[in-house]
Amino acid sequence: MAQTSAYGIRSVDLAVRDLEATKAFYEAQWGLKEVARENGSVFMRATGKDHHVLALHQASRSKLASITLGAKSRADVDALHAQAKALAATVLEAPHELSKIGGGGYGFSLQSPEGQRVNIAAGVAEHGDHEQDASKPERLSHVVLNAAKYDEQIAFYRDVLGFRMSDTTDFMDFLRCCEDHHSIAVARSEGACLNHMAYELPNMDGLMRGTGRMKKSGFEMGWGVGRHGPGDNVFAYFVEPNGFVTEYTTGMEQVKDDKYEWHGADYWATAFPRPCRWEMATEFRPGFREAMKGKAVEERNQRCEEVIAKGLAQGLKGAAE
Repeated sequence: MAQTSAYGIRSVDLAVRDLEATKAFYEAQWGLKEVARENGSVFMRATGKDHHVLALHQASRSKLASITLGAKSRADVDALHAQAKALAATVLEAPHELSKIGGGGYGFSLQSPEGQRVNIAAGVAEHGDHEQDASKPERLSHVVLNAAKYDEQIAFYRDVLGFRMSDTTDFMDFLRCCEDHHSIAVARSEGACLNHMAYELPNMDGLMRGTGRMKKSGFEMGWGVGRHGPGDNVFAYFVEPNGFVTEYTTGMEQVKDDKYEWHGADYWATAFPRPCRWEMATEFRPGFREAMKGKAVEERNQRCEEVIAKGLAQGLKGAAE
């Protein structure tokens, strides 16, 4: 059993092909705001205190670059680092002072069994203001990862980083490291990639108004509005311009102590209607399930590469003539 635990999820880093277009979407439609940029990277905040909840990095291919988890103190960062080394986890960077452009602080990085970069940080700068607009995200709520090495991924978050199991369905495990029912979930899949990232809105009215803004901007819901079984949170899912699935959510179940009772697949198969407690969000938009498997991101990467390759070929042909 891990002695020290990460505490909450702080941010997601995405590599994207068109930095400015992606930044424009997350600012105008999704409701985040740029707070810093440097050397092809943009850091974006929500309305809450976290320095940033999303970092975008210019790259030739779109992909999940990393996730960042919070630690309560510098001492916890050092303890988690020692814990990772003792359990033979792959440490990418030892504890060090973090760049001020991303809010500073102190942390280290390690690699999950499926190669995803996970950052641990404490003492990151926080904002003193809070924008009073419930239609915009307040913070990053959780991240769901697809995994082929399913058991190894679960063990990594549980044993190395100190997460506790909240619930298990027939295709997903929900893990917590703070009062939220889950900060990380791991879905059974054929390969490792981002399933989706979820942003917390303050209340139901805010979620509905944010969803309305997205629809008015031409982004149809992939799934929702509905209410999940595990976690009890309300959801509305969209596919953003790079093909990543992103979720508005509110009302996540809070676990105040360690008396929470884990439930397994048999319970969740019968306790509530599926896939929505309300029996309202029962249909998925065409292609949405494939997007949650990472296929929309890969297809758009391939289309972009094909266009580039075709342009290069035409250029070489013209030069030869």
